[in-house]
Amino acid sequence: MIKNNKRSLILSSVVILLPVIAGLLLWNILPESMTTHWGADGTADGWSGKAFAVFGLPLILLAMHWLCVFVTAADPKNKNQNRKAFGMVLWIVPVVSLFSNAFVYATALGMDVHPEFFTAIVIGLMFIILGNYLPKCRQNNTIGIKIPWTLNDEENWNRTHRLAGKLWVAGGVIFLFAAFLPETVMVTVWVVALAVLAGVPMIYSYVLHRRMSRDNDEIIETITHPVSTFSKWAARLPFIVVAVILFFVGIIMFTGDVEVRYNETSFTIEAAYWDDLTVDYAAVDSIEYREDVAPGSRLAGFGSPRLGLGNFRNDEFGTYTRYSYTQCKSSVVLKSGDKTLVLNGKNADDTKAICDELTARIGK
Repeated sequence: MIKNNKRSLILSSVVILLPVIAGLLLWNILPESMTTHWGADGTADGWSGKAFAVFGLPLILLAMHWLCVFVTAADPKNKNQNRKAFGMVLWIVPVVSLFSNAFVYATALGMDVHPEFFTAIVIGLMFIILGNYLPKCRQNNTIGIKIPWTLNDEENWNRTHRLAGKLWVAGGVIFLFAAFLPETVMVTVWVVALAVLAGVPMIYSYVLHRRMSRDNDEIIETITHPVSTFSKWAARLPFIVVAVILFFVGIIMFTGDVEVRYNETSFTIEAAYWDDLTVDYAAVDSIEYREDVAPGSRLAGFGSPRLGLGNFRNDEFGTYTRYSYTQCKSSVVLKSGDKTLVLNGKNADDTKAICDELTARIGK
């Protein structure tokens, strides 16, 4: 198998090591300590030396790549494996190498990156691609859903992988939509989606095994009716899951409010789908009502056709905080030292009322 894919193996290995060349070209401008790990919410939580980031990460990925390829090729059942299925093994790690090292370098050079957003996009696309190729995998010990019931029964293998293929494509779509959700909601969707993508095919395979393991007389009866009914519902499950998730995403995209609560010494902005913010009146240096403030680009937070929340950057303020309704162009701009806060109401009248109330309480 390796002989027949020698060129692809060499090319994929070269792709994995391309970040080393990029690192050497950027060596003089890279910092000595570089971010190499982020949490699920996109917050940096791991750092490494420059040499390890440039050389170590690609080499580790190369070793993993070769290990996966050789273990897969060593499986006798993969002698006649579908070429496209083996291609998945050859190209997953190269994609991971380019993607992960691009984030490492971009962060080191001070660029504004959102790993949680792009990770969801890449994972979504990978699941869609894998879901398309999964049903083409022939029964083997290294590629696919390798559980006792699929490994011991070719029909069980084929049925389970057909279901899993549809489910993984649906899961990929869910990951793509999850990229546009608030970080806390996105992580929850990830966990639920991964549990469904891993658990449902295994449960299906087990139930199928139980139904097909009965005596010959019972097999004839159960396969002609119960198994076919079960299979029909299982085939519909991916579409049901996608419909539920899309409905959930649609609700989030077009709902939510921003409320300003006035306290004795401070005011609090309560926002759906994002963290609340409390500001002391005494900390505000200036306040003004503006008819139009260009939002710029969102660095972190939540964005939808209804709301724009979180940290933004534009030419006027640089990095600033925003709590706003996207359809309302007027805004209240508050400044405290080098920090800027922009907020508004659902319309110009609500925004003007917020500005007047805050002006009276701040006394400026």
